[in-house]
Amino acid sequence: MGRADPEEGQLPAPVKPPDGGWGWIVLLGCFVITGFSYAFPKAVSVYFKELMKDFHVGYSDTAWISSIMLAMLYGTGPVCSIMVNQFGCRPVMLIGGLLASSGMILASFTTNIIELYLTAGVLTGLGMALNFQPSLIMLGTYFDKRRPLANGLAAAGSPVFLSALSPLGQVLLEKFGWRGGFLIMGGLLLNCCTCGAVMRPLEMGMKRKMEKVQDKYEAKEMLPMGGKSEEGISTTDGAKKAKKVKKKPRRGKKLLDFSIFSNRGFVIYTISKFILVLGLFVPPILLVNYAKDTGVPDTEAAFLLSIIGFIDIFARPACGMVAGLKWVRPHVAYLFSFAMLFNGLTDICSARASNYTGLVIFCVFFGISYGMVGALQFEVLMAIVGSQKFSSAIGLVLLIEAVAVLIGPPSAGRLVDALKNYEVIFYLAGSEVALSALFLAMATYCCLNRQKKKAPPPEKSPSAGGGSDTEEAESDVQEAEERSGNNHQLARSTDDAMAVAVEEANHVAAEEQSGEGGGCPEGDGEVLARAGCNTNQPVERDSF
Repeated sequence: MGRADPEEGQLPAPVKPPDGGWGWIVLLGCFVITGFSYAFPKAVSVYFKELMKDFHVGYSDTAWISSIMLAMLYGTGPVCSIMVNQFGCRPVMLIGGLLASSGMILASFTTNIIELYLTAGVLTGLGMALNFQPSLIMLGTYFDKRRPLANGLAAAGSPVFLSALSPLGQVLLEKFGWRGGFLIMGGLLLNCCTCGAVMRPLEMGMKRKMEKVQDKYEAKEMLPMGGKSEEGISTTDGAKKAKKVKKKPRRGKKLLDFSIFSNRGFVIYTISKFILVLGLFVPPILLVNYAKDTGVPDTEAAFLLSIIGFIDIFARPACGMVAGLKWVRPHVAYLFSFAMLFNGLTDICSARASNYTGLVIFCVFFGISYGMVGALQFEVLMAIVGSQKFSSAIGLVLLIEAVAVLIGPPSAGRLVDALKNYEVIFYLAGSEVALSALFLAMATYCCLNRQKKKAPPPEKSPSAGGGSDTEEAESDVQEAEERSGNNHQLARSTDDAMAVAVEEANHVAAEEQSGEGGGCPEGDGEVLARAGCNTNQPVERDSF
C-alpha cells in the first residue's frame, strides 16, 4: 500500500515522464477532481434557501458550509502532503473519495445546522482535499514537456463542472428536495474513487522494466567468462550493494519537507500568491450584488457569472498551450505575472461600470485573466520546486492561501456593509492583485535572474528538487549504463589476461623444442603458435 521500496525502505528512483500514454487517463481523472474540488462548494449554495427554511437560520449561517469546505481544501494541505509522502497518491485519493461521498450522504440525514457543518463541511471538504492535491502530483509525474498544456486542461474542469453542477443541483432540489439532492450528490462524489483508481504509480513499473533489461545484459556478459564468472558476479553484486548504500540518503524523503523555504523562488512565489488571493476572489463574490445595486434585473445579474465561466473554459487550455511553447516556457513566471496584472487592471477599470454593457465587458476580460491565472499557478510552482518536492510545496502553499482566503472576502464584505460602496472594494481588490504581479516579476528578475548570471550554474542533482524530471531520470539511466559498462570492462580484461597466459605458455614450449634440436625454429615459436602451429611436432623447412 505504501510507496517504500521493500528492499531498502526507501523511495524508488524517479523515472522519465512518458508525456502521454496512460498520462491522458490521469489527466482526465485530474480534470474531474479539479472540477469537483473548486465547483462543488459553490454549487451547494443552490440549497441554501431551503436549508434556511428547515433549520430557521440566516444566510450567513448556511454560507459557512461553503466556507468550511474551502477552508478544509486549503488548510489541510500539509496533512495531505504527509499522507501522500507516506502512503502514495492512489490510496489517499481512494480514502478521500469515500470521505467526500460519505459526508454528503450523512448530511442528508442531519437535523440541525451544526451537523451539516461537520458532515457536508468538514468530512466532504477533507475528502476533496485528499483528492485534489494528489491528482496534481500525479499529473506532474506523468507530464514534463507537455506539463503546461496538461495543467491548463486539468484546470478547465473547474468552470466546466461549475456550469454543470449548479443547474443539476436546481433540478435535484425541485424533484427530490435538499435531502434527496444531497444524497445524489454524495453518489456523484464516488466518482472521485474511480479517478483515484486510475492514478497508477509510474515509478515502480518503469523501475522493474529497467531491472529486467539490466539483469539480462549482465547475464549475457558473464557467460563467456567461464571459470571467472563467479568472481565477476560477486564483484558485480558488491558494486550493486555499494551503489545502494550510496543512494540511500538521496532517495530518502521526508514526510513534510520544510527545506523548500531555502529556495528563494519558492519564497517569492508564496508571498506573491498570498497577496494575490487577498483580492482575486472578491469581484466574482460581489459581482451579482453589485449588478443588482446598479439596477440590473436578477436573472441578468446571475447570467454575468455564466459569462465568466464560459470564457474561463476556453482561456485555461489556451493559456496552457501558450505556456508550453519553447520560447515561452523558460519565462513562465513572467507570463504568470502578466496574467495577474491583467486581472488586477480589469478590476480597477471596471470599478466605475454603471450599466449592464460595461459589466458584460468586465466579465469577458475577467474570465480571460482569471483563466490564465488558474492555468499557470501550479505550473509555475512545479517549475520552481520540481515534482520531487511538489507534494510538500503545494501543501504549504495551500495552507498559506487558506489564511488569505479567510481574510480577503470576509474583509471585503465588512467594508461593503460599512461604506455601502462597491467601487472602493473593486479598487482595493485590483490593487492587491496588481501588487502581487509586480512583486513576482521584480523579485524574479532581481533576486533570481541576476544571481544566475553572476554565479556559475551548479551541478544538478536529484536531491535538489528544482531540476527537471527528465534530467533526473536520464541520470539514473546513465548510472545503469555505467554499471553495465564496468561489467563489460571486467569481462574484457579477464579475456585479455587469459590470452596473455596462452601466449606465454606457447613461448616457453617453443624454447624447449628448440633446445632439443627439433620442432619449430628458434625465434619463430611465438609466430607459429599464433598461426596455429603445433609446437609438439617437428616442422620440415622444405615444406615451406
